[in-house]
Amino acid sequence: MRLILNAGLIALTLGYTLSQFYRAFLAVLSSTLQAELGASPGDLALSSGMWFLGFALMQMPVGWALDHLGPRRTSAAFLALGGGGGAAAFALAGEVWHLHLAMGLIGMGCAPTLMAAYYIIAHEYPRAAFAGLTGMIVGLGSAGNILGAAPLVTLIHAIGWRESLWLLAAVTLAVALLQWLVVRDPHHADGAPKGSVLQILGLRVLWLMLPLFAVSYASSAAIRGLWAAPYLRDVFGADDTMIGRATLVMGIAMVIGNLMAGPFVRLCRSLRGAVMAGHALSIAALAGLVLLPGESLLLAVALLGLVGLTGTNYALIMAHARGFLPVHLLGRGVTFLNMVSIGGVGIMQFASRPLHQSASGTFAAPGAYAMLFLFFLAPLVVGTLLYRLAPEAADD
Repeated sequence: MRLILNAGLIALTLGYTLSQFYRAFLAVLSSTLQAELGASPGDLALSSGMWFLGFALMQMPVGWALDHLGPRRTSAAFLALGGGGGAAAFALAGEVWHLHLAMGLIGMGCAPTLMAAYYIIAHEYPRAAFAGLTGMIVGLGSAGNILGAAPLVTLIHAIGWRESLWLLAAVTLAVALLQWLVVRDPHHADGAPKGSVLQILGLRVLWLMLPLFAVSYASSAAIRGLWAAPYLRDVFGADDTMIGRATLVMGIAMVIGNLMAGPFVRLCRSLRGAVMAGHALSIAALAGLVLLPGESLLLAVALLGLVGLTGTNYALIMAHARGFLPVHLLGRGVTFLNMVSIGGVGIMQFASRPLHQSASGTFAAPGAYAMLFLFFLAPLVVGTLLYRLAPEAADD
């Protein structure tokens, strides 16, 4: 099957690239923000969590807006007001709480970008194409993780971090304008789809998937966007340049993993099999970080790269769940599942802050981070075991 992105999906992919960038860029700003604003790793954990909280809280309103306003207006308006406005607020930040506010706004602004693309694909393409197309979009959009690593360090060194944020605000507004101009809404012959969260919750098969949805993306998102930098700095003494290179490895791995989503499903012969295999790799990588947190810098970067590679698990499990959603529940369904996923990331990031503070008071740096990685590993194992009970979904 030939998978091609049209102009509208490309514009939405650019928006998702910004979304990936904004959820990850704090990692390389950590030292700068600590020096200039006094922001500790715990403060940045809260700021990063605010991004995910704002993103998650907007998912149900986004589901309604996709059905009634269409993906074009929904994505463009949110990205311009929340994304562009939040980036400007970040550039003006003078206190730590300003970072929390800015990140919350940016999270709200990024909320519809990927879901708008999912909505169009679900309505206009065969079900069998869903995993390949969404994996392609997530893979290309994951370039934001790359841009938020070493390239951002270079930009900040060249023009300063505030000037970099003003530039990002302008780029965000330009992408929002492009979406307004080229995205085309699906046509609904019978009017706007009608559905509710209660109908979604009535699909019992999703209950076997929801625990994994809540924890699957948390490890790669939280570690890449928040904990990779302090881990490498505290345990191995890495500087900003080394951190930028290490997070670049994670970003590249995320891109590769998502672009290979379609072939990976074919290799595993089913979506369910691909989800199981992907999470087995994620569990193995986190277990390595738990058992050998201070062994060597090279091993740490390799294991972090494997965690990044398994970021494709999100696209795979979403594609599997999409197979159980009837047409009239597609908009509300994918945004509800995304809310569970992103909300799980936010909750686990909030919880990781006091956990790390407590562990740091008890253990040396390697042991403290081993406890942190165990915090992400344990629920992932439980969610994967429950997911094993879920059946395959038939393709169109």
